[in-house]
Amino acid sequence: MKEKKILLTGANGQIGTALTKALREIHGTENVIATDITEPKHKNEPFDFIDILNKVRLKEYIGDYKITQIYHLAAILSASGELNPQKTWEVNMTGFLSILDIAVELKLDKIFFPSTIAVYGPTTLRLNTPQHVSLEPGTVYGISKVAGELWCNYYFKKYGLDSRSVRYPGIIGWQSIPQGGTTDYAVEMFHAAINGEKYECFLKADTKLPMMYMPDAIRATTELMEAEKDNIRVRTSYNLSAMSFSPSELVDEIRKHYPRFELTYKPDHRQEIASSWSESIDDSSARADWDWDPEYDISKMTEDMINNLT
Repeated sequence: MKEKKILLTGANGQIGTALTKALREIHGTENVIATDITEPKHKNEPFDFIDILNKVRLKEYIGDYKITQIYHLAAILSASGELNPQKTWEVNMTGFLSILDIAVELKLDKIFFPSTIAVYGPTTLRLNTPQHVSLEPGTVYGISKVAGELWCNYYFKKYGLDSRSVRYPGIIGWQSIPQGGTTDYAVEMFHAAINGEKYECFLKADTKLPMMYMPDAIRATTELMEAEKDNIRVRTSYNLSAMSFSPSELVDEIRKHYPRFELTYKPDHRQEIASSWSESIDDSSARADWDWDPEYDISKMTEDMINNLT
């Protein structure tokens, strides 16, 4: 059996940091190479600087290191993306198309592409959003993710490329501070409470969104990638869900541990983005095809976040 050699792009991000660690525990440190365009905050070897927009260098690197799988996490996120839409499209879409082309040319085994609830829009059914539904996102980040899903499906049908994807909800983790996302308030809120600081939330108190704790997100990713190929029936991107809550509901949970935690609400441009997304997700396809089942609810997540951060 051919040894797996895994490359992660965007490995210094919120998900990339945790996923790199998890994959190295599964496949061995030397078989998982983390790459990004910035220096990692923590020791992250083996690590290399790779710009996904440099297709020639990217292809050489993948060939030289005999990469068999790519987890393509490099992207500009929703809120940050609205500040420079053209750059966001170039990074999120041009970079991914290079990955797909190289994967076909070098006959890689698998590709992972992270999609997101940002693919949803005002025409999407907001409650218990089905797997197959209208996708009319209002951000360039969401547009790039819809396009990425369609390219995954296209490359699978046309070239047989085993590309797999999930639509992540908002991800909460203690490993790093997220930057540029619309659901970042949840992680920021924990840090503020633990540090005894007052927090100003950029979403309205009752803005309910699908959320997931990092261990569940990482496990979903690895389980999808390890599933039998014939079981993967969705070649765009799987709906993925664990829980849904609003800022006020998370505050209630945090105050069980920090009763004096103070918070105010001052919605900004991210509120309009959040209001266009779903409140809850139907992920029955993932549960049926590769036995997805989350472990964390809001109470269990809150307790674990506080334990790790303190």
